[in-house]
Amino acid sequence: MRGDIVSLKAAPPAGLRPAVGRWPRRGLGPGVAQWPAPGAASGCQAEQPAVVLVSPPRPGKVGGWTGSSSSVGRCSLGVAAVMAARVLVRSFRRGTACLGRSLRWEAGGSPWCWGDLGRTSVLRKGLKGGVALSTGSFLVYGAHKLISGLGEVHASFKVEEVIEQADYLYGSGETEKLYELLVQHKDSNDAELLWRLARASRDLAQLSSTSAEEKRKLAYEAFDYAKKALEKNESNFAAHKWYGICLSDVGDFEGIKTKIGNAIIIKEHFQRAIELNPKDATTIHLIGIWCYSFAEMPWYQRKIAATLFATPPTSTFQEALHYFHMAEEADPNFYSKNLLFLGKTYLKLNNKKLALLWLSKAKDYPAHTEEDKQVQKEALELLNSI
Repeated sequence: MRGDIVSLKAAPPAGLRPAVGRWPRRGLGPGVAQWPAPGAASGCQAEQPAVVLVSPPRPGKVGGWTGSSSSVGRCSLGVAAVMAARVLVRSFRRGTACLGRSLRWEAGGSPWCWGDLGRTSVLRKGLKGGVALSTGSFLVYGAHKLISGLGEVHASFKVEEVIEQADYLYGSGETEKLYELLVQHKDSNDAELLWRLARASRDLAQLSSTSAEEKRKLAYEAFDYAKKALEKNESNFAAHKWYGICLSDVGDFEGIKTKIGNAIIIKEHFQRAIELNPKDATTIHLIGIWCYSFAEMPWYQRKIAATLFATPPTSTFQEALHYFHMAEEADPNFYSKNLLFLGKTYLKLNNKKLALLWLSKAKDYPAHTEEDKQVQKEALELLNSI
């Protein structure tokens, strides 16, 4: 369940402690305690829970988040540090007594009777100073480790919050805002954030308002983000998918020879993405695009492919059609471009009746993005030409 700690509504009243031998039970996040409800067996009399979780974002409000994560993080860490200190001090008090008895035994005295006071007095003085120092050092170390762990948990909550907001913006077609949100996390090591940033960079490059120079810059940025996402998590299907897409885009700026040379690598990443997530309609569609591109490849490009590969990659329109229908079966009406390519492929196969059907669907598809608008325009042009 996704959520984030938003506020501490009520801490235990001053001087209030749980019943002897009972500590607050674990709360909703690692290292965070939740005080029992009124009347619970622990004896704690807090009036309301100390920790509240937030629901996922609500439609109509970006992210749907209320409260400050940073201020809450500081409160949570402070409460946890105090609790950690109390636990560590108690354990060390018991540990010191046991250690003292052991040292007195080694000095020649009984662990239970003060035997040779001359020798043990020196040890006792050294013991007090040494244990006080070691207790303080260990206490600081223990608290530091606990706070560091909580910092990592809080960071993971922050990543999930950013992902929730990013998905909301993507679903709303807010391309510029999405990019501005995610580019702040370009140095992240989280594959889920990185592939989303690769997608946002590419989507921004696709906008008609983006200059040619900026398109090129964004294409290479998107590829770098997708590459980094794949390095961080090779088992992330979306990282493979967007690596293949972005590698193809880079080929557009490096010439047809490079683009054809990358073709096998691109298909391998798409196939790996499907292995990891067989239900992802977009990746299935992309393999259809790959097949369509090689099926309609002109003769001069085939000659280039023959110089690059011992056995040049080939495909057919029937194979492309198979993947486009597979994608539609996996997620009906999921993508305007899949509808468009179903129509275009049927045109290549001289089936005008089915071509009209799918091109009409593409034309009538709601335009949420710049790409949807381009699809509508191309579909209308093809319908007028039939």
